[in-house]
Amino acid sequence: MLLQVGGMRSALGLLAVRRACCLSRSNHTSPRTLEYKPIKKVMVANRGEIAIRVFRACTELGIRTVAVYSEQDTGQMHRQKADEAYLIGKGLPPVAAYLDIPDIIKVAKENDVDAIHPGYGFLSERSDFAQACADAGVRFIGPSPEVVRKMGDKVEARAIAIRAGVPVVPGTDGPVTCLSEAQEFSNTYGFPIIFKAAYGGGGRGMRVVKEYEELEENYQRAYSEALAAFGNGALFVEKFVERPRHIEVQILGDKYGNIIHLYERDCSIQRRHQKVVEMAPAVQLDPHLRDRLTADSVNLARQVGYENAGTVEFLVDKHGRHYFIEVNSRLQVEHTVTEQITDVDLVHAQLHVCEGRSLPELGLKQDKIRINGFAIQCRVTTEDPARGFQPDTGRLEVFRTGEGMGIRLDSASAFQGAVISPHYDSLLVKVIASGNDLPAAAAKMNRALAEFRVRGVKTNIPFLQNVLSNDQFLYGTVDTQFIDENQELFNLKPVQNRAQKLLHYLGHVMVNGPTTPIPVKAKPSSIDPVIPPIPLGATFDVAMRFLCECPWKRLQELRALLPNVPFQMLLRGANAVGYTNYPDNAVFKFCEVAKENGMDIFRVFDSLNYLPNLMLGMEAAGAAGGVVEASISYTGDVSDPMRQKYSLDYYLKLADELVRAGTHILNVKDMAGLLKPESSRMLIGALRDRFPDMPIHVHTHDTAGAGVAAMLACAEAGADIVDVAVDSMAGMTSQPSMGAIVACTKGTKFNTGISLENVYDYSEYWEVARGLYAPFDCTATMKSGNADVYENEIPGGQYTNLHFQAHSMGLGHKFKEVKKSYTEANKLLGDLIKVTPSSKIVGDLAQFMVQNSLTRAEVEERADELSFPLSVVEFLQGHIGIPHGGFPEPFRSKVLKNMPRVEGRPGASLPAMDFQALEKQLRETHGDDITPEDVMSAAMYPKVFQEFKEFTHQFGPVDCLNTRLFLDGPKIAEEFEVELERGKTLHIKALALGDLNKAGQREVFFELNGALRSVLVKDTVAMKVQYIHSHYSIHSRKIDVRGQTVEKGQPLCVLTAMKMETVVNSPLSGTVVRIYVNADSSLEGDDLILEITE
Repeated sequence: MLLQVGGMRSALGLLAVRRACCLSRSNHTSPRTLEYKPIKKVMVANRGEIAIRVFRACTELGIRTVAVYSEQDTGQMHRQKADEAYLIGKGLPPVAAYLDIPDIIKVAKENDVDAIHPGYGFLSERSDFAQACADAGVRFIGPSPEVVRKMGDKVEARAIAIRAGVPVVPGTDGPVTCLSEAQEFSNTYGFPIIFKAAYGGGGRGMRVVKEYEELEENYQRAYSEALAAFGNGALFVEKFVERPRHIEVQILGDKYGNIIHLYERDCSIQRRHQKVVEMAPAVQLDPHLRDRLTADSVNLARQVGYENAGTVEFLVDKHGRHYFIEVNSRLQVEHTVTEQITDVDLVHAQLHVCEGRSLPELGLKQDKIRINGFAIQCRVTTEDPARGFQPDTGRLEVFRTGEGMGIRLDSASAFQGAVISPHYDSLLVKVIASGNDLPAAAAKMNRALAEFRVRGVKTNIPFLQNVLSNDQFLYGTVDTQFIDENQELFNLKPVQNRAQKLLHYLGHVMVNGPTTPIPVKAKPSSIDPVIPPIPLGATFDVAMRFLCECPWKRLQELRALLPNVPFQMLLRGANAVGYTNYPDNAVFKFCEVAKENGMDIFRVFDSLNYLPNLMLGMEAAGAAGGVVEASISYTGDVSDPMRQKYSLDYYLKLADELVRAGTHILNVKDMAGLLKPESSRMLIGALRDRFPDMPIHVHTHDTAGAGVAAMLACAEAGADIVDVAVDSMAGMTSQPSMGAIVACTKGTKFNTGISLENVYDYSEYWEVARGLYAPFDCTATMKSGNADVYENEIPGGQYTNLHFQAHSMGLGHKFKEVKKSYTEANKLLGDLIKVTPSSKIVGDLAQFMVQNSLTRAEVEERADELSFPLSVVEFLQGHIGIPHGGFPEPFRSKVLKNMPRVEGRPGASLPAMDFQALEKQLRETHGDDITPEDVMSAAMYPKVFQEFKEFTHQFGPVDCLNTRLFLDGPKIAEEFEVELERGKTLHIKALALGDLNKAGQREVFFELNGALRSVLVKDTVAMKVQYIHSHYSIHSRKIDVRGQTVEKGQPLCVLTAMKMETVVNSPLSGTVVRIYVNADSSLEGDDLILEITE
C-alpha cells in the first residue's frame, strides 16, 4: 500500500535567505569552520532543459548565468535563457563540443565565472573535469574530484559499497580487459549477465546477455557505445537480476559531513535501460525495505565524504532483497519528482552547499524531510514508438503544452518553429504531475498529455498515455520488464493532426498550383456557387484518385441526406468497379458491402456484352438484395441494313437472355451517342413489343448533337427513363440537355412534371460550379461536339480523355488522325463493343499507331514483330472475355504467338480472395482503423487505395475543403472556415508565401484559430533536388563486398543515432547485390542500405 506520510511541509524559506558575504559557523556541530563564499556567476556546462533548470534557480537567487553552446546549437533556447552565452568547441562534432574541457575552462576564466554546474550527461561524472575546475580556481557544483572519480569508477564504487556493508550483485572486481574475461565470469556465474560502462551511465554501454552465442556481439556493442559516450570503453560484468524494480535514493551532503536522504524514486519503467517514466515515492514498497534503502544510501555517502546532490541506485528483486548498482554523482533527470514530494529545491540546495552553507542552516534536517503526496515524471521525446522508438528530427510546426493544477513542465527548446537536432538527446520536455496518490497524479498526467499538440515530428506521447492507462502501472506493480511484457502499450492511438495536415495541403497547392491532367493555362473560377453544394456521386476510383476522398464515405453521406431517393451504381459485370477480372467472391462481396452502405440499383454491364460476365454481375447484385438493371451496350446502327454484326436481332436475343436471367430493369447503354432518332424508335420499339411490362432505361451521350432528338424518339417508342444532364453541364460528350427534354415534353403525354424554373436554378448553380473545374473541363481543348462520332464510335467520356491525352502528348494537332486511327484500330480488333475497358484497348492501339506512324495494313503485316500496348495483348489473350463474333484472326495468333490464352470467363479460374488476410495486411500497413469498406477498396484498386491512404496520411481530410480551395488554394489575406466535424470548425487566414530557401522549400504562413502557423512546402518547379539532414550515420560496417553471401539474422551494419547503436540484421539469406552506403554515411529513416537477393 502506498505510504502516506502527513505532517507539515518543511520550512525551506531559508533556501532563499538574503545573501551575505560571511556567516558564522558557531552553531555547527562540525568542528570544521569554512568561509562562506557567495557565488556571483554560474556557468552551466550543458545544454537543453537541465541548463534552463539551473539558470532559473540561479536567477531566483540573484546569480548571473552563463551558457555555452556548440555550433549546432545556435538556435537552442538555453542560449537565450542565460545572461551571457559563448560558443565552445568550434569545428568539433556536436557532442565533442560539450566535452571540450580546455575550451569550457577558458570561457569560464575569461568571463569571471565563479562556479560551473555540469548538469547531467556530458562531463557531469568526469573527475578530470571537476579537477580542471578546481585547478582553474572555479568551483565545481558537485562532489569533490576524488569522490566523482570513485563513484564514476563502477568497480571502485562497488568495493566502497561492500566496505560500507551495502549488498551488491555478484560481479567482476575490476573492468574486464578482453572478451575472455567476460567468458570466464559467465562460466562461473552463468547467464544472464550484464555489461556496464565503467565510466558512465544512462543506459549507454549497457547490454544484457542471455546466452553464450550473444556474448561476443554484445561485448563489442557495449564497448563501442561506452567509448563513444564517455571516451572510455571499459566495462565490468555483473550477474543480471531478472525482473527487478529499479529504486534509487536521492542524497544530499554538505561540506561539514552532514548527509540526508530525500526518499526514493521508482524508475522501473525503462526501455533498453533508459528511463521512460519515473515516480516518487515508490508504490507498494515495504516500509522496512525503505528504511534499509535510505540507511544504506546515507552510509555509503558518509563512507566517501559525499558532498552536494547525488543518487544511489538499487535493484530490488521479487523477494525484497536489494542490491547496490551505482552512485550517480550528479543531479538526475528525474530529480523533479523528489522536489515535488519533498518541497526541496535541489538546485537551490546545490548552489548553497557549493557556497559553503550547511544543510541544517538551510533547514534541511532528516527529521524535517517528509513525503507529501505523489509525483510522476514523463519524458516526452521526439521518438516514434511504432518504429522501435526511432528518433525523429525536423521542425516543430506546432507546439502546445498541457498545463494546469498539479502540472510542472521542464522544457528545452520546445517552441513553434524550433528545429529538433539529430545530434543530441531526443528529450523535448519533462512533464511532472503531482497528486495525493498514484491514480490522482496519473489522471493529471494523462489530461496534460492529452492537451499537448506537437506537429512536425513524432513523439512518444501516445505510448506514454498507454502506460498511464495500464492497470499494472496504476496498481504500482511494475518492474523493469514492464514495457517488454506489455506489447499492448504499442497499440498506439493514431494522432489525427487534421488542421496541420490541411495547412500542408493548402500550402502545397498555393506553392505548386493545382494538379491538372493537361498543361492548360485555365485557372479555377474565383467565385463559389451561391447555393450550398450537396455531395454527388463519382466513379469509384476517381473519388480516391482525383477527389482524394473515400467513395464509401461519400455514399454514406448521400444516403443520410437523401434517405428516400433510390441510388444507382454501375457494375462492370465480372469486373465489378474495376478494369480487370476479380475472383467471383470479390464481386459478390463488393455488391454486399455496397448494398449495406445504401446502394439500391445495380446497373450491370459488360464492355463486350459477354454474357457469362454479365450473368455473374447480375447474380452478385441480386444476392446482395439489390435491384438488378441489366445493360445492353450499344454500338453500330440498327437502322443501317449494311451493318449487320450488331443488328436488331443481336440486341433482341441478348435482351431475351437478360430478361430470362431475372433482370428487374432493362437498360440500353449508348456510350458513344450512336442512337439516331430512327434507330432509337426501332430498338426501343422492338424491346417494348417484346417485353411490354419491363421498365426500359436509356443512357446516351450528345457528342454529335442529336441526343435530345434521339431521347424524345426513345420516349415515343416506349422508354420509361432517359438520362439527361443539367443544361450547364450538357451537350458535347455529356448527356442531352435536361431543360430541352423537359421543355419539349411539356404539354404532351410524356410531360416530366419537372418545373423549368427549378431546372434553371439548378443549372445556374452548376454553371458556377463548372467554372471551378476550368483546368479539367473538356472545353479547355474542345470547343464543340462532332458528328464524326458516327464513324469512329468513340464513347463520350473517352472522346474527352483522348482529346486531353493527345494534347498532353503533343499530338493535339493530330487529333483528327487519332480519331481516324481509332476507327482503324477498332476494325483491327474485330469491331468491338466500346465501353470501358474495351474502349481503352481500342484507344491505346489507336495512339500506338499514331505515335509510330502505322497504318492498319502495316499493323496487320507486322503484328508478329511489333510491341503492342499491354492492354491490347491482354485483350487478345482473353482477359476481359470473348467479343461477339470471336477474336480477329490471324491478327490474334500473330500477336500472341505462343503466349497463354484464357478460355471462357476470365474470373472463373481465379482463386477466391482471402479478405481476412487482406484486412490483416492493411492493418499492419495503415493501422487498426481499417473498415470493411477499406478492405473492398483495396481489393478493387490496391495501388490506388495505397496512394489514397498515403495522401490522407500526409494531407488529412481534404473532403472538408470546398472545391475552389481544394483545387487552387486560398488567396493571400483570404479568410475562410473549414468544418472538420460537427462542433469543430477551423478559422483560417492565408497570410504570406515565403522566399525559396536552400532546401528548395517555401514557408507558407497562415493564421489558424487566431494563432500563427507556418508550413514548409517543397517547390517542385523551382528546385528538383532537396537536401535533408539525416537521423542516422553508419558507425561501423560488417558488409563491404558486393556479391558476399549473408545468412538470415546476420549483422550487416551498425546505425548510430543519439549516441545509441542499433544493429541491422539481414532479413533473409542471400547474396548482396548492391551497397548504397559507406562508413560514416548519413541516412534518413527510410533510406535503402543495401540490396539482397535470395
